[in-house]
Amino acid sequence: MPQFLSESWFAEVEKLRAEAGEIPVPDAIKNVKLNVVVTGHPEGEKQMHMEAGEFKQGLLDDASTKLTIPFPVAVKTFVEGDQQAGMQAFMSGQIKVEGDMAVMMQMQGAGPPSPEGQALQDRIKAITEA
Repeated sequence: MPQFLSESWFAEVEKLRAEAGEIPVPDAIKNVKLNVVVTGHPEGEKQMHMEAGEFKQGLLDDASTKLTIPFPVAVKTFVEGDQQAGMQAFMSGQIKVEGDMAVMMQMQGAGPPSPEGQALQDRIKAITEA
């Protein structure tokens, strides 16, 4: 299993996305562009972005918001789906937000994933080594 956020992990996730086909993206996050910097990864700092509900490598020049998040919190939030861990980390100052805070509210308003989105998340989780 590839380690979360490694090059091989991103490659495997792209394959799973292609196999899954079109997955509906909640209106609340369709136009969201969010940069994410993950610190403390075993391979060093990782830079990625979320656009239209998908995480991809690298940062966007036109993202209005940037999160800086420690690797263990990223695993709990993004891999394990523990949104409460993300909120606690934000409230305790472990997650830093730069830019437009309204983007964070939009993400919360997205609600749970569609059945297709949840199925893809489950497949990604199954191939991910934290």
